[in-house]
Amino acid sequence: MPKLTRIYTRSGDDGTTGLGGGQRVKKHSLRVAAFGDVDELNSEIGVALASGLDPDLARPLREAQNVLFHLGSDLCVLEQDKQRMPVPRIEQRHIDELERLIDRLNSALGPLENFILPGGSGSAAQLHVARSVCRRAERSVVALADSEPVNPLALTYLNRLSDALFVMARQENRRRGVPDVNWESRR
Repeated sequence: MPKLTRIYTRSGDDGTTGLGGGQRVKKHSLRVAAFGDVDELNSEIGVALASGLDPDLARPLREAQNVLFHLGSDLCVLEQDKQRMPVPRIEQRHIDELERLIDRLNSALGPLENFILPGGSGSAAQLHVARSVCRRAERSVVALADSEPVNPLALTYLNRLSDALFVMARQENRRRGVPDVNWESRR
């Protein structure tokens, strides 16, 4: 467990940041953008949690926040450095847990009969914001994977997490007695 005694180091004042393996990269690099988007996603989930979600949704979201820290460390260390620097990584078990959650929550919802718009209750709307940030994080990791080796399970995890956030938003609306907002395609 890292112990932070100083918050600022001044080492990033030149527009670079350090990766887990010690390399210095520009703060606009694809890798930094990817783990930055994951960090933003984690913050959006924190906002959703602060909105007072149903406890059945809050528990797996707290777990997702921890797994997103795994993903951050997975992305912060180059693949070739992971042999000498083992870090928490995304594993198949994380994806399996999300799939079980999605199946359980979705079984109580019934089939979608229309596209829905982000909204309904405030807490469901916040979960939709987290979902859209998750999709951005996924796009960032895809861009990074096009130029550098990345744990392929990282992409799968983000894809499943965005699905889980969508189902959670619908479930949150249902539990609050607020209907989903249907897209009116003929408007």
